Amino acid sequence: MSIVKINALTVPAEQREVLEQRFASRAGAVEGSDGFEWFELLRPVEGTDQYLVYTRWRSEEDFQAWMDGPMKAAHQGGGAGGGSGAGGGERPKPAASGSSVWSFEVVQQAAPKQA
Repeated sequence: MSIVKINALTVPAEQREVLEQRFASRAGAVEGSDGFEWFELLRPVEGTDQYLVYTRWRSEEDFQAWMDGPMKAAHQGGGAGGGSGAGGGERPKPAASGSSVWSFEVVQQAAPKQA
Protein backbone atom coordinates (compact mmCIF):
# COMPACT_ATOMS: atom_id res chain seq x y z
CA MET A 1 0.00 0.00 0.00
CA SER A 2 0.90 3.65 -0.21
CA ILE A 3 3.12 5.69 2.07
CA VAL A 4 2.37 9.09 3.57
CA LYS A 5 4.87 11.85 4.32
CA ILE A 6 3.80 14.70 6.55
CA ASN A 7 6.07 17.71 6.84
CA ALA A 8 5.18 19.65 10.02
CA LEU A 9 6.21 23.26 9.42
CA THR A 10 6.38 25.74 12.30
CA VAL A 11 5.14 29.00 10.81
CA PRO A 12 4.95 32.28 12.76
CA ALA A 13 1.62 34.10 12.35
CA GLU A 14 3.19 36.89 10.28
CA GLN A 15 4.53 34.34 7.76
CA ARG A 16 1.33 32.32 7.18
CA GLU A 17 0.23 34.26 4.11
CA VAL A 18 3.75 34.09 2.66
CA LEU A 19 3.86 30.30 3.10
CA GLU A 20 0.44 29.81 1.51
CA GLN A 21 1.34 32.05 -1.44
CA ARG A 22 4.57 30.13 -2.03
CA PHE A 23 2.71 26.81 -2.11
CA ALA A 24 0.05 28.29 -4.41
CA SER A 25 2.73 29.51 -6.82
CA ARG A 26 4.13 25.97 -7.01
CA ALA A 27 0.79 24.42 -7.90
CA GLY A 28 1.40 21.52 -10.26
CA ALA A 29 5.07 21.09 -9.32
CA VAL A 30 4.68 17.63 -7.78
CA GLU A 31 1.58 16.30 -9.52
CA GLY A 32 3.47 14.88 -12.51
CA SER A 33 5.99 12.96 -10.41
CA ASP A 34 6.02 9.19 -10.82
CA GLY A 35 4.25 7.54 -7.90
CA PHE A 36 2.67 10.75 -6.57
CA GLU A 37 -0.89 10.18 -5.32
CA TRP A 38 -2.05 13.14 -3.21
CA PHE A 39 -1.12 16.54 -1.72
CA GLU A 40 -2.75 18.74 0.91
CA LEU A 41 -1.52 21.86 2.70
CA LEU A 42 -3.26 21.97 6.07
CA ARG A 43 -3.59 25.34 7.87
CA PRO A 44 -3.78 25.23 11.68
CA VAL A 45 -7.09 26.39 13.10
CA GLU A 46 -6.32 26.49 16.81
CA GLY A 47 -3.77 25.44 19.38
CA THR A 48 -0.67 25.27 17.16
CA ASP A 49 1.47 27.23 14.75
CA GLN A 50 2.28 24.16 12.65
CA TYR A 51 1.12 23.73 9.10
CA LEU A 52 1.04 20.15 7.82
CA VAL A 53 2.13 19.33 4.28
CA TYR A 54 0.53 15.96 3.50
CA THR A 55 1.77 13.95 0.53
CA ARG A 56 0.90 10.39 -0.41
CA TRP A 57 3.10 8.21 -2.60
CA ARG A 58 2.87 4.80 -4.23
CA SER A 59 6.13 3.75 -2.53
CA GLU A 60 9.09 4.97 -0.48
CA GLU A 61 11.21 4.61 -3.62
CA ASP A 62 8.93 7.00 -5.55
CA PHE A 63 9.12 9.54 -2.73
CA GLN A 64 12.92 9.27 -2.56
CA ALA A 65 13.20 9.67 -6.34
CA TRP A 66 11.18 12.90 -6.10
CA MET A 67 13.28 14.09 -3.15
CA ASP A 68 16.54 13.39 -5.01
CA GLY A 69 15.32 14.86 -8.30
CA PRO A 70 12.61 17.51 -8.77
CA MET A 71 12.33 18.56 -5.11
CA LYS A 72 16.09 18.92 -4.70
CA ALA A 73 16.38 20.93 -7.90
CA ALA A 74 13.54 23.23 -6.82
CA HIS A 75 15.18 23.95 -3.46
CA GLN A 76 18.80 24.37 -4.55
CA GLY A 77 20.43 27.73 -4.51
CA GLY A 78 20.95 28.48 -0.83
CA GLY A 79 18.41 29.20 1.81
CA ALA A 80 16.67 25.92 2.41
CA GLY A 81 18.52 25.23 5.61
CA GLY A 82 20.58 28.22 6.50
CA GLY A 83 18.62 31.37 7.31
CA SER A 84 21.62 33.69 7.45
CA GLY A 85 20.21 35.91 4.73
CA ALA A 86 23.66 37.30 3.92
CA GLY A 87 25.22 35.58 1.09
CA GLY A 88 24.02 35.68 -2.38
CA GLY A 89 20.51 36.46 -1.94
CA GLU A 90 18.08 35.58 -4.67
CA ARG A 91 16.22 33.05 -2.58
CA PRO A 92 13.71 34.51 -0.12
CA LYS A 93 13.94 33.82 3.57
CA PRO A 94 12.07 30.61 4.56
CA ALA A 95 8.55 31.27 5.86
CA ALA A 96 8.82 28.36 8.33
CA SER A 97 11.06 28.55 11.37
CA GLY A 98 11.23 24.76 11.81
CA SER A 99 10.34 21.52 10.09
CA SER A 100 10.08 17.81 10.79
CA VAL A 101 8.99 15.00 8.48
CA TRP A 102 6.81 12.13 9.68
CA SER A 103 6.51 8.90 7.68
CA PHE A 104 3.60 6.45 7.69
CA GLU A 105 2.50 3.35 5.82
CA VAL A 106 -1.15 3.15 4.85
CA VAL A 107 -2.53 -0.04 6.39
CA GLN A 108 -6.25 0.68 6.04
CA GLN A 109 -8.29 3.11 4.01
CA ALA A 110 -11.90 3.91 3.21
CA ALA A 111 -13.73 6.09 0.71
CA PRO A 112 -17.30 7.37 0.69
CA LYS A 113 -19.87 4.83 -0.49
CA GLN A 114 -21.10 5.41 -4.03
CA ALA A 115 -24.80 6.30 -4.22
